[in-house]
Parts: sequence; C-alpha cells; structure tokens
Amino acid sequence: MSAFETFLWVVFPWISVAVLVVGSIWRFRNDQYSWTSRSSQFLGNKLIRYASPLFHYGILFVAVGHFIGLIIPKAWTRAVGLSDHLYHWVATIPGTIAAIATILGLIGLLWRRRTDKSVFRATTISDKIMYVMLAVPIVLGTIATVQHQVLGGSHGYDYRETISPWLRGVFSFNADPALMTDVPMAFKLHIVAGFLLFMVWPFTRLVHAMTPPLQYTTRPYVVYRSRTPRTSTLPSNKGWTPVSTNTRSDGQIPGEGA
Repeated sequence: MSAFETFLWVVFPWISVAVLVVGSIWRFRNDQYSWTSRSSQFLGNKLIRYASPLFHYGILFVAVGHFIGLIIPKAWTRAVGLSDHLYHWVATIPGTIAAIATILGLIGLLWRRRTDKSVFRATTISDKIMYVMLAVPIVLGTIATVQHQVLGGSHGYDYRETISPWLRGVFSFNADPALMTDVPMAFKLHIVAGFLLFMVWPFTRLVHAMTPPLQYTTRPYVVYRSRTPRTSTLPSNKGWTPVSTNTRSDGQIPGEGA
C-alpha cells in the first residue's frame, strides 16, 4: 500500500469531512444571512417548474440509495430475507431512474441559468464552481452505475464487500485503504469527486440542504395586514384625493362659500 493510496483513502476523506463540519459551523456562526439557496425562482422562466422538482427529488432518492447501500451492512439485508441478487436489482433500477431524473433536472437548471439573462446576471463565481463540483460526481456516479451495475451482469459489482466497509471505517476512524485497491476506477473517481464536493459545500449555496424546511407544512398561515388602520370593511376609494396648497386653517379653500 503506497503513501498516496493511504492519503487518498484515509487522510483525504477525514480532511474533507472536517472541512464540511467546521466550515458549516463557521459560516452559520459568522454569516447566517448568507445561509440560503438564493432562489432565482422569482426571476421567472417556466423551465424551473419542471427542472427543479426533477433535480431535487432525484438527488433525494440518490442520497437515500447511497445511505442504504453504503451504511447498512450486507448481513442486515440478508437477515430480513433480501437475497443479494434481489438487492442488486432493487438498488439498480430505482437508482438508475433517480440518476436520470437528477441529470435531466440539473441540465434544465443549467440551461435556464445560462439562457435567461436575468438569472445569468445573478450567477456568482461561487455558483459556477458549485455547479461544476456538483455535476462531476453525479455524472461519474451514473457512469459507474450503468457500466458496472446495469451492464455488469446479473449481480454487477458488489460494492458492499469493498466500498461499504471502507466508508464505514472512515466514519469510525478505522479506515482500511486495502479495501479500495481493486475497486473499479469509475467508482474511485466518483468517490474522490464526492469528497471534493463536501469540501466546497459549506462555502456555496448548497448549505441550504442542511436546513430543510421540515416545518413548512405544519406552520401557521402567514397573515398579511395593511399598514393603514381602517374602521370599515368597505373597499376604499382608489382615486386621488384633491389637495390644495391654498387651503385655509379652517379647511376651506379661499373663494368658496361657507
């Protein structure tokens, strides 16, 4: 095991997670007003109505699939009666659909941001870096899935024997880099790109994913009230009220009868 491989599969993931955690805490404590997605939906363009749900729901299912496949040990799925062959197709088919939805949604969002002048003017350098860092692991992960899981035979590549125990070892501070030696290159590139994304995460608009609006559906309705107090429920006159600069102190205009 070379020093580079030890760094890549032991030290680098720890650095990435440390930057993610410490950077997020620093930003929240020092710049909470920038902790937002900086939505450009109010700028218009109907494409976002379709691209945004495709991307967000797709990436949500992708994240759930990663959690089940990488964090939950193979022995647990076998214990509940799920065979390895059945697990492979249960994970591959929905995962591929979610990946396609994510990519289509991301393409739609990027197309809108590039072709809509008002949205493009609101795009910062941080946004451009974020989109690149986000697109790379998504594309690499899709390539790895199609190449080794969809087209790789009835069982595909069993990442639960290598990548999964390695990743669990990273989070338990007991990572074994030897597990990553024979992992296909497509998966290796996907993993490295994913940890690079974690390193820039706290410094981009992606931080909004850490504070999802879970209370949105249960919070009270927002009540809007007029600043002008009214004593009547009848609609007010929307016309102009005549004003004269020659009005006397008693409220009458000179020249008018009492």
